[in-house]
Amino acid sequence: MSRTQPPREVPLDFPREWIEFLDPADEQHLIRADLTWLLSRWTCVFGSACHGILPGRAEDGCCSHGAFFTDTDDENRVRAAAAKLTPQTWQHHRRGFKNYTEVDSVDGTTPARRTATRSADGPCVFLNEADFAGGGGCALHAQALRDGVHPLKYKPDVCWQLPVRREQDWITRPDGTKLLQSTLSEFDRRGWGPGGHELAWWCTSSPEAHVGTEPMYVTYAPELAELVGEAAYEKLAALCAARVKTGLVAVHPATTLAAAPKRRGGREPATPRKSAG
Repeated sequence: MSRTQPPREVPLDFPREWIEFLDPADEQHLIRADLTWLLSRWTCVFGSACHGILPGRAEDGCCSHGAFFTDTDDENRVRAAAAKLTPQTWQHHRRGFKNYTEVDSVDGTTPARRTATRSADGPCVFLNEADFAGGGGCALHAQALRDGVHPLKYKPDVCWQLPVRREQDWITRPDGTKLLQSTLSEFDRRGWGPGGHELAWWCTSSPEAHVGTEPMYVTYAPELAELVGEAAYEKLAALCAARVKTGLVAVHPATTLAAAPKRRGGREPATPRKSAG
């Protein structure tokens, strides 16, 4: 691929397969899951093949902006994790929750707190540069690995959930029964709102990020279990495994392109590594 050409991405709309089932642990919890996404070979390529969401800033990955917190529990988890960081492990070390967060707005009107950025146009304050002696990538992610826990225990919700999108709604069936419906799908460009179409690159649609050795439902097991519960995830994993055996009809096109033989003059897909982003 020529450096003057933008990275390849597949169109946003293509056939998908879905599964729907009741949570074995809660008969009022309905799970809907996008099998095309969960059986894809997407994997995080931060630090290797990632082009970043802003042009010329591949090293930022998807950390070019601060992460909005979902609730007080999210804020408190990050606050506790940040207290473990030192100037040796966090390049842009700051003390005090209000010194590494700021108030902004998701919708332009409602105040919301997020992680601060290093400058007006800089990336998230928790992002260490690649050549930092304490290690590049997300300082919270790296601290979790040092402590022997999964990064979702330390990072903001939106950071560990990406690129899985969970939507929850109470629905009423024709017989009047009410269920909490959790929908698991791909967090594609549209997940960011109108601004998502302006991102320089987004990984879920790119064959360069569909180079995992296992399907997503396996590599993202901890995150999926956190989103829907252990029992629901075990059921989901069993259904995914059964679908693999019968053959998925609507395969993710980016996974298909990534698996296609390399054309003369092209390049091999980058080898993914464990992300610190």
